[in-house]
Amino acid sequence: MALQIFSPKIQQPLKFIFPSPANNGCSSVFVPCAYSPSRRLALFQLTTAITQSQLFNGKAAESLNAEGEVIESEMIAELAQSNIALSDENASDWIKKDKRRMLHVVYRVGNLDKTIKFYSECLGMKLLRKRDIPEERYSNAFLGYGPEESNFAVELTYNYGVDKYDIGTGFGHFGIAIEDVAKMVDLVKVEGGKIVQEPAPIKDGGPIIALVEDPDGYNFELLERGPTLEPFRQVMLRVGDLDQSINFYKRAFGMELLRKTVDPDNKNTIAIMGYGPEDKNAVLELTYIYGVKSYDKGNGYAQIAVGTDDVYKTAEAIKLYGGEIVVEPGPLPGLNTKIMACVDPDGWKTVFVDNADFMKELE
Repeated sequence: MALQIFSPKIQQPLKFIFPSPANNGCSSVFVPCAYSPSRRLALFQLTTAITQSQLFNGKAAESLNAEGEVIESEMIAELAQSNIALSDENASDWIKKDKRRMLHVVYRVGNLDKTIKFYSECLGMKLLRKRDIPEERYSNAFLGYGPEESNFAVELTYNYGVDKYDIGTGFGHFGIAIEDVAKMVDLVKVEGGKIVQEPAPIKDGGPIIALVEDPDGYNFELLERGPTLEPFRQVMLRVGDLDQSINFYKRAFGMELLRKTVDPDNKNTIAIMGYGPEDKNAVLELTYIYGVKSYDKGNGYAQIAVGTDDVYKTAEAIKLYGGEIVVEPGPLPGLNTKIMACVDPDGWKTVFVDNADFMKELE
């Protein structure tokens, strides 16, 4: 797939080619796009707005030089930054020092205004920003419980004319912490939302929990807990080999295994992974259901974004630990924001974003 982006400093469009099953690995789809400094992370436009399937098919992107010759993205990364070769010891030390934080989660919805209303009135989120990009036929909105500089957020994407998505069986739920679960469940009922599980204590006298469904079918687990600076608790994804996933997220992503719970009665085991205590940070919940090795990911859920001080070193470390890079590190077309993207052993995508560039994008 080819993406064409116009720059105010370059009269001719910049052309980027992405591998496709047809046309000997490339197809030509051109999307004119006027550059605006206020635009956030063009990568998310690619992964959530332009297509509902994986754009890169596990292959690296390519671009053209001034003479029209194809330059492999690995070469672009080398031109942008000197060659990086990390040993296991160096990679481990650097990952420990890297300032990483889960920034936001990206997924697609069928009616943006309806979902914003539900999240605002029922789940207590705030609309942080909203934008419409008619030339690219999509709109999106960022919502959360605090500023993006410090809090986790959700990025909702609406693609023109698409009112329904297949969530699949791999995505589990989002988790939020609130002071009164029963009250929030009543609000959801008033708004016509679906109650998947009525409020009830966790076994052994634990806190009250409930499960509700948003207008697009995404589940939210509500946990009763006192006031917290980060009410957004977790993103839950199902995996086929929990030990493999734990090892990958610890070594390649630098996450901590915060806790692991074996539940033979319900035939599952969960691992909570993150960059800090789960009562103060959004975390990743990996769930293994006994005997299930693979899942259908659908086309609704997209990815998690994580901040890093150096996308180039991050990419090298992930390669070192067996990860697959689907977007090579480097600046986005028309922007200076540096990113890279990879998939975990189960194919779940994560985008790493340069911390300094991310903060500039929020200005």
